Amino acid sequence: MPMSEDFARRLEPRLPEIAEHFGTPFHIYDEQGIVASAERLNAAFGGLPFHEFFAVKALPNLTITRLLREQGLGMECSSIAELELAADSYARGEEIFFTSNNTTREEFAAALSLGAIVNVDDVTLIDKLSGVPAVCSFRFNPGPERLGDKLIGSPVEAKFGVRRDQLGEAYARARDVGAERFGLHAMIASNVLTVQPLLATIAMLLALEDTLHRELGIELEFVNAGGGLGIPYRPGEQVLDVHALGLGAGQLLREHEQRTGRLPKLFLESGRYITGPHGALVTRVINRMSKWREYAGVDAGIAALLRPAMYADAYHHLTLCGDRGERPTQKLDVVGSLCENNDKFAIQRELPQLRVGDLLLVHDTGAHSLAMGFNYNGRLKPQELLLRRDGSVELIRRAEEVRRDYFATLQFEPDVFVPGDGAGTGTVAGGGAGGRRPAGGAAEPVGAGKAA
Repeated sequence: MPMSEDFARRLEPRLPEIAEHFGTPFHIYDEQGIVASAERLNAAFGGLPFHEFFAVKALPNLTITRLLREQGLGMECSSIAELELAADSYARGEEIFFTSNNTTREEFAAALSLGAIVNVDDVTLIDKLSGVPAVCSFRFNPGPERLGDKLIGSPVEAKFGVRRDQLGEAYARARDVGAERFGLHAMIASNVLTVQPLLATIAMLLALEDTLHRELGIELEFVNAGGGLGIPYRPGEQVLDVHALGLGAGQLLREHEQRTGRLPKLFLESGRYITGPHGALVTRVINRMSKWREYAGVDAGIAALLRPAMYADAYHHLTLCGDRGERPTQKLDVVGSLCENNDKFAIQRELPQLRVGDLLLVHDTGAHSLAMGFNYNGRLKPQELLLRRDGSVELIRRAEEVRRDYFATLQFEPDVFVPGDGAGTGTVAGGGAGGRRPAGGAAEPVGAGKAA
């Protein structure tokens, strides 16, 4: 069922008042629902050696990550910015799981400085480690052994992970540089609504653990089956049975322990499952247009929610705030203002006849939504709000502003390099127009000409 029914029940009666106070558009998240999802996931794996690392990329907001840290979740990061967000959320050491692709020395150094578990994506990247991780893991790419899915694609085509024939070398090299503790990671599918693909990944990782122990004498401390736990975006789609997932994972772990005498921990790094259903993009109808189709233009666009334009078949349910089924319906496209025809939240969707001023809720925007936003056409990313458990609504990220944010990187100290004679020398000239500041340090209007 798109969007938590309980969230909708508590939000909708107050939404016009909230929109009047904060203005539109905005993403609003449900504290109660987010906490409940985290508790449900932990309970499903109760009694097992299990730890969840929230995928920071899903919803990188400090208020949310601190809330999840209070629930005992670790933080899964893939960049320096995400590492800093995790640290600001009071995550340190092995409460941070760092997985990066095409990684730089600086990124590895930042992860090591926090004592994070470091998950290495390629054998060649071992040489970029600026120290010895407390725990070193490798991401596994099964290639033709697994089919993958629409979102991640075929593992054979994926840029992620180490091939089976490279795994032995990877662990041997890591051990040569001083690593003593190890783990193994794989993520094969995304937004999965059945337990079978996830259990197949866990079984695959446990089989690899046995192989690594037999061939290299390595005893893995954990296997990380990645994220991929899905949510039902479309009406009528089933809800992932995390209880069954926990039961199946427990059986696999116990069988492995009985067979080998070893019991590695199980890690997951969910994002969408925890926050996805507990967010909505609230946007107002600002235009009704009749072309070859009927259109409702709204004050948000894919700069605030890229997913429908980026992924084929991506869907977000839309509802009209206060709809009681009294209006006739019509088929229309709901569109934003970008100079791109894919700037659409709904295409030929049967909706109540929309009017200028109506509030629309775009469901399930609690993950991979504002985090994927961008500024094409100079469109600015909207604010984020949090519906607290006590019923209050809190601003947790302000909306972007043109000069304060969008033009901020056009204000800089002049720096013009004039290449020298090829001997590594050169001169530096001042006066770069893009970075000039008038007296007092205030930014000049963008595009201002050079002073005489």
